[in-house]
Amino acid sequence: MEKKELLYEGKAKKVFTTKDQDVLIVSYKDDATAFNGLKKGTIVGKGAINNRMTNYIFKKLEEKGVPTHLIEELNDRETAVKKVEIVPLEVIVRNFSAGSFAKKMGMEEGVKFSRPTLEFSYKNDDLGDPFINQYYALALDLATEEEIEAITKYAFLVNEVMQEYFASLNIELIDFKIEFGRYHGKIILADEVSPDTCRLWDKDTHEKLDKDRFRRDLGNVEDAYQEVFKRLGIES
Repeated sequence: MEKKELLYEGKAKKVFTTKDQDVLIVSYKDDATAFNGLKKGTIVGKGAINNRMTNYIFKKLEEKGVPTHLIEELNDRETAVKKVEIVPLEVIVRNFSAGSFAKKMGMEEGVKFSRPTLEFSYKNDDLGDPFINQYYALALDLATEEEIEAITKYAFLVNEVMQEYFASLNIELIDFKIEFGRYHGKIILADEVSPDTCRLWDKDTHEKLDKDRFRRDLGNVEDAYQEVFKRLGIES
């Protein structure tokens, strides 16, 4: 499968058209950004890790009934995916207090919730991806009630599957951000699942194995990404 034209370049990926109007090729970059692009850098090898990890996790999710945009992994950095219309909602599931939630709620990081939380942000860089609820989403025509129901159902299922899987790797799934798209009238999981989009802590040491190491200048960023990849045990 060959790339044709560059359709879009974001902070972490490039998206190309193909001969098939229903299929795109996503190419993952080593570029790293934080705080809505205010902080920029490079995490060597991140593109390949995020690409292969996303595809590996997406296959596991599909086995459990979560439809995804995955078609085929082409190489270490590139994957063929279904062309979706992205729903402009960032969907965040939290199992522990961390990051902006801990700051807003005046909590220590690492407090386990009695049940997972779900939140939406309006996917809009110019506005700083503001926090909204489902009523905002409906009022702004970002999604229909049926779509929000499907997104909510799949988000909690993704959390259930990933929590169990990461626990088997001695990793605590603290929280994560996912995105969904419309594909022939159906809601399916799109974008990625990686240390860029998940908070992952070692279960014993609580060492951060995700992009917080870059955000907070904690060092050993590449090592953390490699450690997650190593525990996944993805075959070459």
